[in-house]
This record gives sequence, structure tokens and C-alpha cells, in this order.
Amino acid sequence: MADDEQKASEEASAPQEGGTEENQQQNENVENGEGAQVQESGEGEGEANTEAQEGERAGETQEANGEEVKEPEEKKEGETPEETSGETEAAEKGGEEAPAEEGETTEAAPAETGEQPEPTEGGEQTENEQPTESAEATEQPQADATEPSQEPETAEGGVEESEQQQAETEEAAQEPQPEETPDDKPAAEQEDDQMQVPATTPAVFEAVDSGEVEQKSDTPAKASDIPEAPVEPDVSSVKSEEPGPNALNLVWSFGVNRNVPVINLTDDQRKAVLYTCAHTAVIYDYANNTQRLLQGHCNNISCTCVSEDKRWIATADKGPSSCVIVWDSYTGIPVQTLFDAHPDGGVIGMRMTPDAKYLATLSANAKQQTLGIWDWTTESETPLCTAGLDESYGLQHYVMFNPEDTTQIVTNSESQVIFYSWKNGQLEYFAPPLTDQDFNRAVGNYSQSIFVSGTTKAYTATSAGNIVVWDNNRPISGPISLEPSPNKKAFKLVRLQERGITVITTTDNYVVTADVLGHVKFYDWHLRMSNWYSDFEVGPINALSFEYISEFSTDIGHDNSYPPDATIAAHPFVTRDYTIGTSTAQIAHVVADGTKVKLIHREHDAAIHGIATHPSKPHICIGSYAGYVKVWNYKTKEVVTSRVFSRGAHIRCVGYDPTGSYLAIGFTNGMVRILDAITLEDECPEPFRFSRDAVTYCAFSHDSMWLATADADYCVTVYKAQPHSIEEPWIYLGKQRAHYKPIRGVMFGTALDSDTPRLLSVGEDRTLVEYDIFNSGTDDLRLISSDRIEQSAIPQCFALYPPITKENFLLLANDQFKFKLYNSTTKMCRKTILGPTYGSPLQRIQILPTEGHVTEDRYLAYITNDKVGLHIMPLDGNPHNSMALIAHPGQVANLACSYDGKHVFTAGGTDAAVHMWNVNIPVLQAGAKLGGDDLIPFYGLLEGGREGELFAELEDYFYYAQIRSQGVDTMDTRRVSTKIILSEVPFVMRALGFYPSEQEIEDMLNEVKFSQYVETGKYVTEIDLGDFIKLYVNHRPAFGLSTDQLQRAFEVLGLLDSNGCPAIDRGELLDLLQSKGEHMTETELAEYLTTLLGCNPEGGSSELGRYDPELAGDVIEDELPENITADMFAEQVLGFGYMPEETPAPPTAGAGSKAQIMAVP
Repeated sequence: MADDEQKASEEASAPQEGGTEENQQQNENVENGEGAQVQESGEGEGEANTEAQEGERAGETQEANGEEVKEPEEKKEGETPEETSGETEAAEKGGEEAPAEEGETTEAAPAETGEQPEPTEGGEQTENEQPTESAEATEQPQADATEPSQEPETAEGGVEESEQQQAETEEAAQEPQPEETPDDKPAAEQEDDQMQVPATTPAVFEAVDSGEVEQKSDTPAKASDIPEAPVEPDVSSVKSEEPGPNALNLVWSFGVNRNVPVINLTDDQRKAVLYTCAHTAVIYDYANNTQRLLQGHCNNISCTCVSEDKRWIATADKGPSSCVIVWDSYTGIPVQTLFDAHPDGGVIGMRMTPDAKYLATLSANAKQQTLGIWDWTTESETPLCTAGLDESYGLQHYVMFNPEDTTQIVTNSESQVIFYSWKNGQLEYFAPPLTDQDFNRAVGNYSQSIFVSGTTKAYTATSAGNIVVWDNNRPISGPISLEPSPNKKAFKLVRLQERGITVITTTDNYVVTADVLGHVKFYDWHLRMSNWYSDFEVGPINALSFEYISEFSTDIGHDNSYPPDATIAAHPFVTRDYTIGTSTAQIAHVVADGTKVKLIHREHDAAIHGIATHPSKPHICIGSYAGYVKVWNYKTKEVVTSRVFSRGAHIRCVGYDPTGSYLAIGFTNGMVRILDAITLEDECPEPFRFSRDAVTYCAFSHDSMWLATADADYCVTVYKAQPHSIEEPWIYLGKQRAHYKPIRGVMFGTALDSDTPRLLSVGEDRTLVEYDIFNSGTDDLRLISSDRIEQSAIPQCFALYPPITKENFLLLANDQFKFKLYNSTTKMCRKTILGPTYGSPLQRIQILPTEGHVTEDRYLAYITNDKVGLHIMPLDGNPHNSMALIAHPGQVANLACSYDGKHVFTAGGTDAAVHMWNVNIPVLQAGAKLGGDDLIPFYGLLEGGREGELFAELEDYFYYAQIRSQGVDTMDTRRVSTKIILSEVPFVMRALGFYPSEQEIEDMLNEVKFSQYVETGKYVTEIDLGDFIKLYVNHRPAFGLSTDQLQRAFEVLGLLDSNGCPAIDRGELLDLLQSKGEHMTETELAEYLTTLLGCNPEGGSSELGRYDPELAGDVIEDELPENITADMFAEQVLGFGYMPEETPAPPTAGAGSKAQIMAVP
């Protein structure tokens, strides 16, 4: 027993304070007979505990030998594990903590024991998840000592050793190693040896959450054990600092899609799992803490599957342009792509045959669902056979091949199980009915189905804890057919447990189930209990996958720690190691020898909106609607610390202060917390609750003395630091509702030529507000200014323009795909620039930090609805200076940049994922160079380019403007120039089909007029052709004028006429033009309308023609009908299109002379 205790002490992790007491309490419960479920045996388990388990399991086996297997009764009192009392459940967990007091409590998580942390109800939990090397060494199971070693890699996971180094390693492994003495051990291991670990322990948890590296064996791998694979470079081993082929390269994914089951890829050569993050599949090597990212989908991945030998991976998505991709799991190279396998919506379920030759796919279209069988090893783009399913069957989501006869398939939805048989291109199926009345018992919703080995039976698990037993439909007369057939019926309904079964699968000679309580149970083929595990404490299980060992054997020696099975003989229960995934986004690896549980990932199981990077360290903070905040070291890919807040505390935004000392967190309930950035402990005794709606933005001032937040109630709230106060380090200053529409950004800047903070906010009400924080009192936040900065566009985000110019600017992006630069002091619009046009307007922008001088080359990072991109600064409208690619197909919720500017992070919102992108500036610059220099990129933005008709017209208009400015009928000598005066710019713009408003004209003229004022102190009064082209390209609508916009205006302002079309009364239209917006006088309106209607020759008074106001009223009344529709206004008034020749002209005076004027090409 002393050896057993010493062995348990070496292999269990060093417990923190409180961990040993829990184990002792659990041992007392087991000895007192209080345990309610089969206890998993750890290494060094006592003989008394083993005998108690043998007796308990013997009773369970006797109860399970009946035809209908029921849930095992309590080991001594006949109660099922699911029906145990609260005291019994507490005994399983090793003693229940005292109930939390009202309010929130903070609990420190164990750093080395690997115990699964569990927050108290209504409280919160703080974790420290940094792994230690000593913990890795002590927690490694003995079975790993005989496993073949991984291929040598560096700590980052990537560079292979030379042949000489490998030879030296093999020689060193063959040499006898001296026995390690206690003096030679690390201090941490000596402390572990001194700890007295109880003889009876539950399943040992080892925290390896993306940072704990498992000790590797020195035994070299056999050549016969290595599957044949193409020799390709190890993509996952490339260091994240190395540049990639694109300007932005995905190098790491934080998060797990809990809706797609996790798959175990562990085999003789690696320890890895497969899971998905948004549209990317991740092969995560948890032994070496490396990721290989499989990118190729443009929608969120909906399902995955692998071959039996873990060699081939298939991924599929659902949505527009969906596809199925088959990958080589060893190289990460796609070997086959099935485009539009199901064009009607994509794929919702998929399965590969054990020999990896065929692939079955289920479409995601619930109204007309189809099942397709594909031979993906050929070049065929069509399935071998398909079957259309009736809508009444429900949406089939699970599919399984019979491993012994791949012509037999089973699928199920929540309400219907369907069996199929396919051969020679023909696919037939049978949907056996089953209702609650058939067995006088609630069946429940179907979850998964399997085939029973060596029989014609099949099992289906349900949400009511039942197993439906299906078998071939027996004939009325004649012998029973033993041939596989889809014609099946339900013969039995076996009650296994009370709670729902979520997973059913097979391994070797066992049927394995997992349920919503997090229990894993093993049965034989007759559903007799063999063993179960109930203290994993990882949450509801939705995935269970076993490793692949080519020569797995249950014949083991005496030196092992396998738990006994549920028989009187209590033989060692030998199974393969397996991986479990949960609906709470946790992934754990279970080592059967010793029943050790390694927590691989604990991720967010709700939407992620809050991300922020540390200003001086490689840390990123991620907060989600799960109330979980987690800080990663994104260089080592290790968790620094984490904290779980009380239930209902959904994190909406997070932000570091410039010194990295504080972390502000805003919640959807309006609460604001200020935490210590290292420990995540509260700085203030109570959180701030001054917002009535979700806190959407938070920002610190540059001196860390002020914190401002914006909420969904259109208010800005300010908090002030009190460095010398211990009781109240932060206090509430006040809040102001200066906007009447959602706020799109809040930030601090500095006053001109000083270090004084300035607080600014911008909203969808097109207002830029500056706050007077220094003259504000408690609950009295005052304003300095409130300026309307847009006329029609809606601001989306803003930032401080970097100091690469002599003038200080605010940079705003609006919903019309434009950047606008505003003077930070006068709020004057100084420049308008065409922004990136990648599907949707920019949602957030950040200036990429630089480690060099702030006036050097700078770059802008931005996100749209689904893309992330970079832009070269200074901004000039050149479309080749920007790039973008899909970051999250559903939504990109937030953006953050590393302190050194080498990485960009994007949060996916509802996909609960954060992607880390490596920045490669040379590629971005090369793309800009390929686009051409000087005016070449802008010529490409003109219809037809440099040789097109529009450019030729522009030259004509440009020189005609010179004639106008000198006087059309002058007799003086003409002066030919390459420039025109600024007053002619609006006329040339209108001649080109761009009709700017008076405010836009003023912005254009100011942009040119003040372009050199800071450098020279003089105004610019002329513009040349090149600058005019840039001005035209940057100011005109990004996608031209659309009749849809005009149609929308008429729908809002007008009423439906007799034809069902929106129309505006003529008098009402004239009144609107004279009273709303940039209203016109009656004289101006009359002249403009008569000119547009073609009644004023040569453009009216703006050219050589004369205008007679006395006849304007009669002309308008004759030319305009009483009810004006959008089509009539566009074609006959604005001239946006020509009427067909066969269409007769209206019988009004002057109708035949119009339509040629102001027609847009």
C-alpha cells in the first residue's frame, strides 16, 4: 500500500489549498456508503474501495440481465444514479461547498491540480489556468511511456530537427539513464512527493487548455505504424511571426463551435482533436499545443466526419455557395471538393464509410431534403444515387453507415428514423412508424442511431432515456430473413435511464452512450451494463469519439490502473482512450488507464462581442455573453487567467487602459466593472449601475484618469479615477444623452498643442459631440459642442487620424462607403475619400500600432459585416491600397490590434470564435504597386478607363469650363490652361452625371481650397485634370445613382395610385422642394424644372439662354401631371432613361423637345 500511495502521489497533480480536503471528504463518503454512482478508480486505489465497487457492480449486472434493461438502482438502496438526492450528488463530487451568500463571490481556481472549477450558483469564479512543467511530468499516465514519440518539433511546434539531431536523440534514448534522486528533482516535484494524496481519488483532471504540453515518449515510432501520406511541409508548425502569402493570414482560432461534434484524431502518431471555429476546421494537437487550420468554406461549417483510420476528413457547410471538402488530416491539404453538393441550402449531416471510399450527405433544406451518396475518390461531380425525403419526416440531421455492410444506411430526425439500402445506383428507403401508443410509453425525440454488429438490428437513442430496438420486419409466414434490409420495425423500447441520451456509438465490443448529465456508460451488445463514468463534471455531452490504435488489445499486464468492470469478478475494464465534447464548449480527453481526464479546451458557449488587447503585452482579453472573461497570451497560446461572472451577466465590451493596469467590462444589463488587469479582481467594492441598457463601448483616456462608456440608451457615462483613494479608486462623474439615435463610437483624444484629454462621441443621428469633462460636476456631464457632420450619410465608426499630416484630423467612415476627414478643432470636413467597397460599409476601424516613429508609414485595420481588411495610409481613394477577406461568415462583431501591429483579432459574435490574423505589410504594398502609380488606379474607376467615352467627355467638359470662365462670347484671346477655376467644378460634376447637394459642393471646394493652406498659408483657387478626376471619383456615389433610391423616396412620401404605384401630388412635391432639405426659392424651382423639362434652350440662365419666369407656372402645370410616380420623375424629369420609341409621347406642349437634356450615360 505504501508503493500505491507513492505512485498516486507522483501521478496526481499538486493540489492547492482545499483540494486535499475535498478528496478526503469524498473518501469518507465512499467509506460510509454514500456514493450513488459507480466510482471511477484512480491509480493507487485502496482494496476496500475496490471490494465495495465489486459488490455494487455485481448488483447492477444482475439487474441489467433482463430483456428490458433499466437504469441500475443505487448501489445499496436501489435508486438510479439520475434519481439520487442532492446529498448523494455532493458525495460524488467530493463534498459540497457551503451555499454562497446573496450577491457575487469570487473563487480562485486551482492552477496545478487540474480540478474542474465550478462556480457557485449566483456567484462568480476566477481561474488561473497557467500550466506548469512539473504538473505535466507528474500527471503523465504510465501508458504513455510505451507510446511512439511524436516527430520532433520546436516549442512553437514547427521546425524539424536535422538527421544528426535525430540520431543523437535516438542514441541518448538507448543509453541507460541514471536514476533520479530526490535532490535532482525540481522543487515543484519534490513538493508533490511530500504531499499526502488520499488512496481513493476520483477521475484526475489535468488542465491542458491550449498551453499544457504532454510529456512525449522517447520510443521512436515504427515505420509500419505510420500511414502512407504525401510528403508535404507541416503547415501547423510555421511560426505565427513568419509572413504568410496574404496581407492577412489566419494563424490561430480561439473558440469552439459547440454545435458541431468534436472528433478524436488521436492515433499511433499524434494526439489531436478536430473541431470547428466559424468557417474554419481546426486540427488541434493538444500534446504540442499547435493548430492546423483548414480553410476553404465561405459559410460556417455545419458538419464534419472522418474515416475510421483518422486519415481523411470531410467538412461541409450550409448556405449560399456551399461545398464539401475532403482533406488529408496529416498534411491539411484538400484532396477533393464537391461544389454545390446540395444547391438548395448546403449540408446538415454527413458520414464517411469505414474504408473512406463513399460519402453520404444530407441536405439542409427541410422542405425538400435529399440524401446523396458520393464516390469522392473519382472526378465525378454528381452523386452515385440520391433520394428525396418527404417533409413530414422532419429534418434528418444524423446519418450512419453499417460498418459491416456499407450498402445499409440509417438517418434520423427528432421524429423519424429512416433506413436505406443502395446498390447499382439505386437508393431505396423505408420509414417505420413509431408512436408513444405502440409501447404505452413516451418514446422521446431521436438523437442518434447505430447498427448492431453481427445482427440485422439497429439502436436509436432518445431524449427520454430510451433505446429503440429496430429489426427486420418479419414475414407472416416462412423463415425469418437474416439478410440486411431497410424494411425494419420497432420491436422493443428499452428504458436505460431517466435523462436524455445525446450520443450513442460503438467501440470494439461495447455500445457507448453519453447524456445530458455528462455521464458516459458502456454496455454490451445486449444492453447489459459494463461500466459507467459519472464524475467528469464537464456538462452535457454532445460528442464522444474514440482514438484509433491499429493493434489495440484488451490483454494487459498487472501493472495498470484500469477500473474494474461491473461484474462479480471485477475484471479490468480496458477500453480505448476517448474524447468528449459538451454543449458548453468544453473538450476533454479521457485516458482509460487510470481514468484521467485532461481538459483540452474550456471555451465560450455564447456570443463573443468583447475583445481587447493589452497595450504592452501579448495578451488578448475575450468576453462573451456566457459571463466568461478569458485572457490569453497570444504568443505562447496559453491562458493567463479567467473569471466567470454570475448567471445573466452577459459581457458586451471590454477595454484596457493605456498603462495596462485596469480592465473595464461593460455588460448587457448596463453594469460596468473595473478590474485589475492581472488578477481580474474588482477595483471597486461594487460595480457601477448607471446605464439602463447594454454598454456597447468603453474607452480610457491616455492618462488613465477617465473612463467613458456608451450604452444602447444613447447615453455617454463618464467615470473618474481617484489614485489616492483605497476605498473608492473610481467614482461616477455623470452621464449625458446627447444623441437621439444609437451611438457608433466613443473615444478620448488630446487637445491641440496640449496633453489635455478630450472626449468625443458620434452617433447615427449624424452628430459629433464633444464633452466638457473638466467643468462637469457629479451627475452633471456638460457639453462643449454638438455638430451635425453628415447630410445624408450615417456615420458607422471613427478614430483619430495618425500624425502623418501637419493637420489634426478625425477619421470617420459612413454607410455610403466613404472616409471623411474632419479638422479636430473646427469640425470642418476637410476631405472625402472613397473607402473599401467589399459588400458592406465599414463597421469598425483602428489605426495599426507601430513600434517605429509615429510619422512613418501607417496602416488602417477595418471590418465590414463579414470581412477584415487593411488599408494603406494616407488615404487617397486608390482601391488597390486596400484588401479584405472573409473573417466570420455570419458577422464580425469586433476588432482589435496587437500592441506591436503584427496581429489583428476579430470576434465573430454569434459563432463564439475569435480569429488571430498575422499582418504581412509587404504583400499589401506589392498589391498597391501592381495596381499602378499616379492616376492609373483612378482611370480604372472611370467607365471605360483612360480610353473610354467618359474620359473623353471629361476632357471636353474640362476645356469648355475654361471657355465659360473666360466668357463664351468674349472677343479676347483665349488662354488655354491645364486648370479650371473652382467655381466651375460643380458644373463639370453635374455634366458628368453627379448631382451634388450644396453642402457637398461646399465640402468639395473647401477640400481643394484648403489643401495646401497648412504648408503654404495660401488658398488654392484652381484645379487640374488629374486632381479633378480624384475629386470626382472620391465624391460621387460609390455605386452610382439608383432608381431604387428614388423609388424608396416615393414610397415614403407618396400614396398608392389606382395602379398600386406610389405617387406624390404635384402641389405637395413642389411644396416639399421649397420647404425641406436644401430648399429652393419659388423662382429657382420654376427655372430648374422648366430647364429639366426641356423648355429652356441651352440650359437656361446658367448658359446663354434666357429664362422667362412669367410662363414657368403654365409650363409646369402643362408638363407635370397631377400625380407624379417615381418612373415618370426619373425618365421624363431627371432624364435617367429614354422612353421606348414605340411608346407614344404624352399629349402636352413641348413634350417632344425634352429627354435629350441631362441624360445620364
